[in-house]
Amino acid sequence: MPGPKRLQLALFGAGRMGTIHAANIAAHPRAVLAAIVDPNTEGARALAEAFQSRVRSATDVFDDPAVDAIVIASAASTHPELIDQALARGKAVFCEKPLARDLDTVRSLVAAVEAAGTPFLLAFNRRFDPGFASLASRLREGEAGAPELVLLTSRDPGPPPMDYIVASGGILRETTIHDIDMARWLTGEEPESVYAVGAARTDPRIAAAGHVDTVMVTLRMPSGTLVSINNSWRATYGYDQRAEVHGAGGMLQLGNVLSTPVTAWNAGGGSSDKPQPFFLQRYVDAYQRELDYFVNRLEEGGAMSPGAADGLKALEIAQAAEESMRSGLAIRLS
Repeated sequence: MPGPKRLQLALFGAGRMGTIHAANIAAHPRAVLAAIVDPNTEGARALAEAFQSRVRSATDVFDDPAVDAIVIASAASTHPELIDQALARGKAVFCEKPLARDLDTVRSLVAAVEAAGTPFLLAFNRRFDPGFASLASRLREGEAGAPELVLLTSRDPGPPPMDYIVASGGILRETTIHDIDMARWLTGEEPESVYAVGAARTDPRIAAAGHVDTVMVTLRMPSGTLVSINNSWRATYGYDQRAEVHGAGGMLQLGNVLSTPVTAWNAGGGSSDKPQPFFLQRYVDAYQRELDYFVNRLEEGGAMSPGAADGLKALEIAQAAEESMRSGLAIRLS
């Protein structure tokens, strides 16, 4: 007797993020990696062979009624067109951030997603990380009382390539935007103002290109809660991801995930392993859990979160932080 139908997922993008999603889809008991689409046919073919899939064209995928959903892990410039085609064909969407690089396009996409009613998940993966999820749950249960200060740290081992920095729009849109989403999610509030400062400390080419690699951002929430975000594209000790919530009744802390949890002690003192080397290792569980969430929601129905509107909110705040950095003033958010 045949088992339940497995969802047919087509993956767009055979690069670093595509490889992560291909492995997770192929390993999922209720999903099938039905296709891989990428203009780099050699890379797509290698990925398809590794995970028992096949290379197909975008037209073939969108015309195939058996394909239930698409997973977008391709270059950011391709996201708007792929989302539009998926909505037109009634296919669910799992999309890596960003929806698009500019606010006008993002606003149009959010309106289109909401009008279509198509299942849509924007992959702010940290919401699915076991550590961040536990922090959020315990915060909502009142373990720390009403939050007063939220401190978010995200520091990469090194900056991305220069062409990527320029294409992405810089650290606020590439890195800080994840912390902005965390701030909204953890507090359940939309910031009323943002103030940001930045500097270029890691590579003179970043400054020459008009970008920064080190930032501090303060968000003020309507309740009075203050959120402090600090980001750097240089952390010599690994991928630094920490969070702290100080509230009226106590404090909750989320520390780094270390390469191993073993700590050594001797007469000279103590030592531990460094944090995980990068996001690929740090967020393994988060990537698996967000895919499982997507599959479950497709099977059971119901709205998905984070959705397209969350991407719009985060980008609006990141853009206001850029304006604050240029002007030296706090920016009021409507």
